[in-house]
Amino acid sequence: MALKLTPATTPVTGTAALERCIGRAVDWLIDRQDLRGWWCGNLESNPSMEAEWILCMHFLGVREDPKYPGVVQAVLNTQRDDGSWENYHAAPAGDISTTVECYAALRAAGIPAADPRLARAREWILAHGGLAKVRVFTRFWLALIGEWPWDGTPTLPPEMIFFPVWFPFNVYAFSSWARGTLVPLSILSAERPVRPLPDDRRLEELFPDGRERMDYHLPRRGGRFSWERLFFVFDRLACSYAKLPWHPRRGEAVKVCLEWIIERQEADGCWGGIQPPWVYSLMALHVEGYDLDHPVVAKGLQAFGPPWSYERVGGTFVQACMSPVWDTVLALEGLLDCGLDGHAEPVRRALDWVLDEQVQSHGDWQFKSPRLEPGGWAFEFENDTYPDVDDSAVALLVLARLRESCPDRPRLDQAIRRGLAWVLGMRSKGGAWAAFDKDNTHRLVSKIPFCDFGEALDPPSVDVTAHVVEALGCLGRDLRDPVVRRAVDYIRREQEADGSWFGRWGVNHIYGTGAVLPALRAVGEDMTSWYVRHAADWIVGRQNEDGGWGETCASYMDETLRGVGASTASQTAWALLALLATESSRYTESIRRGVDWLTATQRADGTWDEDAYTGAGFPGYGVGRRVDLQRVRDQLGQGTELGRGFMINYNLYRHYFPLMALGRARKVLGA
Repeated sequence: MALKLTPATTPVTGTAALERCIGRAVDWLIDRQDLRGWWCGNLESNPSMEAEWILCMHFLGVREDPKYPGVVQAVLNTQRDDGSWENYHAAPAGDISTTVECYAALRAAGIPAADPRLARAREWILAHGGLAKVRVFTRFWLALIGEWPWDGTPTLPPEMIFFPVWFPFNVYAFSSWARGTLVPLSILSAERPVRPLPDDRRLEELFPDGRERMDYHLPRRGGRFSWERLFFVFDRLACSYAKLPWHPRRGEAVKVCLEWIIERQEADGCWGGIQPPWVYSLMALHVEGYDLDHPVVAKGLQAFGPPWSYERVGGTFVQACMSPVWDTVLALEGLLDCGLDGHAEPVRRALDWVLDEQVQSHGDWQFKSPRLEPGGWAFEFENDTYPDVDDSAVALLVLARLRESCPDRPRLDQAIRRGLAWVLGMRSKGGAWAAFDKDNTHRLVSKIPFCDFGEALDPPSVDVTAHVVEALGCLGRDLRDPVVRRAVDYIRREQEADGSWFGRWGVNHIYGTGAVLPALRAVGEDMTSWYVRHAADWIVGRQNEDGGWGETCASYMDETLRGVGASTASQTAWALLALLATESSRYTESIRRGVDWLTATQRADGTWDEDAYTGAGFPGYGVGRRVDLQRVRDQLGQGTELGRGFMINYNLYRHYFPLMALGRARKVLGA
């Protein structure tokens, strides 16, 4: 259990205390820098990552992977007391789909149904609706291991690879992460392979009324005359077509899908830099005759080792993604805020690594921007196919701040020119930015039966746009620039009535607001204006009695929980960054209390504890952006457990964001 420290009852924000806190934090960060220059914290998500890896190994017939027992133990270690598994730390309830996947994985691993841990899980599953309540992706996994009929899954014809870019359901109409999953799944959907569990490991106990009495039908979403109901009918027609003996161009479509998959395997063996496309691609290739020793498959299997997997408390965890570029540019920003510059050895090494990581090759983004030259940065070590705007914006911000102290100014300036051109070229029609694509907003694709989990779209968001605006400000642009002006207009339109902003990629309104106010300051906005003060007042109004800030992931489904939660280091830092950007004495006391909380809760080794998940992958709305929960809550099919969502604990958020806040607070409070 993480150490829980109680903030001091008297202020500790004196110069000496603050200097000691910053010094320890800087030392801790530098001590953990890789010799090659980067930082990368573990990325915690939910146990379906480990469960799906176990099921994938069963499907592929991998028997001797040395980390297998550790992955099984990781699943066991994360079981809740009530028998379920949750989607984020301290969620109010377990999730039915995640729990079923973990249960199936443990049975596939040979743990008997009579084991007390599985007995508790089974009791919880049956009490919460059983297998009939699981999401589409869980149904796919059950079908792959022979526990669910393929007719009870959505049909994904591989022929969709032929749809032109202008067609609403072409693969590039889906978000980058969805298309990377959809293409290999279309092969599996067409071939309908089954690798059944051994007889003594089958899931008979999850069919208490018998398999023949189970309702395998897909749930019908939407009203009788809705798009969802129409696409449900189309899906059932496609399912009937899939069972016919003759499918024109099916073989050609599968071949093109295989080529598409192979072309997108990254240098380290993964796909898309994330786990879901990775495991589905391996299974699709294997079904089409690619043996385990084929170079493409072997490379993909080998990549699941370190650093993608890591050990913790006796278990081996398989990361859903890795964040070295993101962690490195944000760590650099923290060091710069604390007074280091390009002459410092740790900064120089990190800068060299970041410059080397700039993507120089084309990717899927070019289908919407065919004339745009590459120049962005990706999130992971290897993901040249999908650089993202968020990483690129923060990289540009850091490069701009290092201009005057960079030993190789020409190289840095060239990287800025290429990166800036790419980011500006990725701007969507409304003047704002999404993460991986531009104008990825066709909501029809989110209404097909396949899309009952995560986000199928990648529309613009306030937090990504704010990071771009802040980078543009650091590069010398201000509100007189029409690009900046349109982006700020978008940000203003997205402000909530309570003064906050929604956080698409971080939890949640504290993250969104903490991104916006520094961006507005960077481009010269009047920080005394009403809407800025309204946002800052909202931040102050959410400060906890202990001086910190926190917000639970449950706020994505319950508006009353916006800005509500136990104090965390990362969210306290975001709140402070927002207030510090106002440069107003109106908020000095609140800032002091927040700094007090950070200095008092710092561990002796210089960092902070943080069990809470403060990063967001998918809020689970399906459309990739904020929604009117009052109107659509009942349609989403999830509660505060976030059964459709995907929350993340970035293990370095607890460190470099407080470093930024403390460094900036030192300047403001000192002044």
